[in-house]
Amino acid sequence: MKVNGKDHGPVLPMTVKGLVSSMGFREDRVAVELNGKIVSRARYADTALKDDDSVEIVGFVGGG
Repeated sequence: MKVNGKDHGPVLPMTVKGLVSSMGFREDRVAVELNGKIVSRARYADTALKDDDSVEIVGFVGGG
C-alpha cells in the first residue's frame, strides 16, 4: 500500500480509521482519499484497506 506517495508495506487487516489513528492523526482533522476517491468520515471505520491501495491523507492546519 502507498500512503502519501510512499510505500507503507503490506496491510494487516486495517481500516481507514485504523490507518489514520496509527499515523497519529485525529479523524476530525484530516481528509482521506482512497484510490482517487474521497472517503467520507462516516465510512472510515468500515472501509477496509488492501495491499494495492493508494491512500492520501491531508491534515488540516489552523492559523492566521
